Amino acid sequence: MIELEGLTKRYGEKVAVNNLTFAVRPGVVTGFLGPNGAGKSTTMRLLLGLDRPTAGDVRIDGRHYDRLRDPLTSIGALLEAKGMHGGRSAYHHLLWMAQSNGIPSRRVGEVLEAVGLSAVARKKAKGFSLGMSQRLGIAAALLGDPRILMFDEPVNGLDPEGIHWIRTLMKSLAAEGRTVFVSSHLMSEMALTADHLVVIGQGRLLADTSMADFIARNSRSYVRIRTPQRERLRDVLHDAGVTAVESGGGALEVDGAGAEQIGELASRHQVVLHELSPQQASLEEAFMRLTAESVEYHAHTGAPTSPAPPAGWGDGWRRG
Repeated sequence: MIELEGLTKRYGEKVAVNNLTFAVRPGVVTGFLGPNGAGKSTTMRLLLGLDRPTAGDVRIDGRHYDRLRDPLTSIGALLEAKGMHGGRSAYHHLLWMAQSNGIPSRRVGEVLEAVGLSAVARKKAKGFSLGMSQRLGIAAALLGDPRILMFDEPVNGLDPEGIHWIRTLMKSLAAEGRTVFVSSHLMSEMALTADHLVVIGQGRLLADTSMADFIARNSRSYVRIRTPQRERLRDVLHDAGVTAVESGGGALEVDGAGAEQIGELASRHQVVLHELSPQQASLEEAFMRLTAESVEYHAHTGAPTSPAPPAGWGDGWRRG
């Protein structure tokens, strides 16, 4: 288990992590979400002792990272896909890690096989694509067969098969009772992978809850209806105290009433329905709603404006 208590990190006047308190528990995949600049990478570095906190505490199974005798057997992590010596082969990159942590050398071949890199085990890492580097980083995280796994953007550079593979891997690791902590900006993928969510914004904790509860609390649920008798249905719903609003494609949307209630009303008044479907917002929509006030870097919509030419320059200032 990973435990943070009042974890804070300042860089001068900048507060990157602000009094974070939460626990990452075994047996589930915990997603770590936040806008760019929210403090996710800093938090992960603090977990691994790569930065020292300004205040607060963080423990790996009750101990500080620098007190772990063979840390790779306690926690495996992927923070940077290219964080390896390019002149070493995949095999030798993992071998020195194994030797420094008292891990049997046979484990190197096992994890290379597990991540699909056996065929390029003797090739130098500098020639690896981003996807291959990601797989090698995941192999390093698995090397010590740790009870805790931490991944920062693990699907970057992976093809669809690779994305499916890492999703399945993380779920299987959690099913074994391990602690799995993963950060990603791909909301669609996180929705398929994570069971629990920790969301931060501007270094502060915004949510620590299950995936289902997070979406329910931070999104709009409604019922979508299509009928050839729209006005008749609107009158029926209005008389029952239910408001229906126009939606795209000639459909109606209803808040505050369930599909069962609407279906019964339509049946009672002999209104034909072509569609009656409850709609739940996506993880992405729920995330955007919760973090709207915590986004540090806002992009502006609309066409970009051209910069003004320097004084004294003619129409040809862009040429050349």
